Amino acid sequence: MNEVVASNIPEYTVSEISGAVKRTLEGAFGRVRVRGEITELKRYPSGHIYFSLKDEGGKIAGVVWKSAVSRLGLAPENGVEVIAQGKISAYGDRSTYQLIVDRMDYAGAGALLARIEALRLRLAAEGLFDAAKKQALPLLPEVVGVVTSERGAVIQDIRTTIQRRFPRHILLWPVPVQGEGAAEKIAEAIRGFDAIAPGGPIPRPDVLIVARGGGSLEDLMAFNDEAVLRAVAACRIPLISAVGHETDTTLIDHVSDRRAPTPTAAAELAVPSRVELAADLAQKGARLIGALNRIAQEGRLRLQRAERGLPDLPSLVGAARQRLDDRGARMLLALPNLLAARRASLDRAERGLPDLAALVRAARQRFGEGAVRLRLALPGRLAAARSELTLSAQQLRAALRHATANSANRAAGVLPRLTDAPLRARLRESHARLDGLAARLESVSYEKVLARGYALVSDGEGTPITTAKSVRAGMDLRLRFADGEARAIAGGRGETRQRTLPL
Repeated sequence: MNEVVASNIPEYTVSEISGAVKRTLEGAFGRVRVRGEITELKRYPSGHIYFSLKDEGGKIAGVVWKSAVSRLGLAPENGVEVIAQGKISAYGDRSTYQLIVDRMDYAGAGALLARIEALRLRLAAEGLFDAAKKQALPLLPEVVGVVTSERGAVIQDIRTTIQRRFPRHILLWPVPVQGEGAAEKIAEAIRGFDAIAPGGPIPRPDVLIVARGGGSLEDLMAFNDEAVLRAVAACRIPLISAVGHETDTTLIDHVSDRRAPTPTAAAELAVPSRVELAADLAQKGARLIGALNRIAQEGRLRLQRAERGLPDLPSLVGAARQRLDDRGARMLLALPNLLAARRASLDRAERGLPDLAALVRAARQRFGEGAVRLRLALPGRLAAARSELTLSAQQLRAALRHATANSANRAAGVLPRLTDAPLRARLRESHARLDGLAARLESVSYEKVLARGYALVSDGEGTPITTAKSVRAGMDLRLRFADGEARAIAGGRGETRQRTLPL
């Protein structure tokens, strides 16, 4: 039999030991601040965040409950060194202990600067800082939009500066400038200003100022947030950043169109000085008047020089009048002299002409002699012509009789021999001309056209019909073909009813 060995060591259940360890940890440490690098970060659908904190010598598990995420102070990321604030507790189901965190801060300026530098390099590689993307500021904006806290001195400085330099409408979008959710609010304000439509009930700003006062690096972290930087890069309104003091530098200064060292300087960049504009306008007006005076003076001098170079018009007119009078006097003297010279020339020509009466008498004498010779020669010439004509007539009658007797030879193209050569030539020429005219007449004969298959259409009286519109239904038609004629009765238009009648 087995004997039960008595012992004075107390006996505990697992739950008792787990609860005792948990009470001991929570009672011994209370609230603690633990510094380490975040690793193994996991976000669960429930909203809880699980992670581990580690350093060179160890690692501790941590958890952020959903209710504490909004108050955490930063967005945890793997590789970031933080100081986590919370309490130590135990998780009995796994026999582990963990740090329940309700607050996180970056572990010193070094970690923040490293994180900012990494973000700067990444955005620079994307081209968000390119100078070519910078927009020019308007010379005199109508509305100035301001993104800042409504309770700080920043908005008062901006309002006072704008009122002093050149009063303009100011449109404020109040936002928290530090703490949890500040970056989202600032980005939302920039996007909201950019979404205002021109001409709507709310005026669209012509320039934006994003500003806040000085502070520590942690206080300015909202202006190093990636969401804010991308909202600034996408904004279509020229934007001036004025965050912190003159020595403070945030990433928004690299993305904005202009960077101002202070909010007051941002207001001075946004609107010009009315006094300086008036002075500049007066100076330019004076320069313009002086330039116009110089131009007028130079024009006056050029006109005077041109005037001195012009001739004396009265003297020119007087000289012209004198030349005219001289030409007139010379003309009055020259015309009689010209007439006298022409009359003398005519007299000399008249003296050189022959005696017209003697010329006429000589011509009449020659004509009389020619008439006498003509009367003497005309009877002989008439008799010779008459005998020649009689002989030609006899020869023509003999040739015609001979041609009639030899008709077969003439059909073959053989002409009778005539004793008179000129008469034979004339007959050949007449015969050739007659053959040519017969051939031409035959070529234009309509019978040749009918032989090729055409028909000549005429009405009952024999009048030719040349157009279809001249034909009426029932009309008596005569059709002439190459080998004869036929008659037909015309049908209606578009009909084919026809019949041929004998002539």
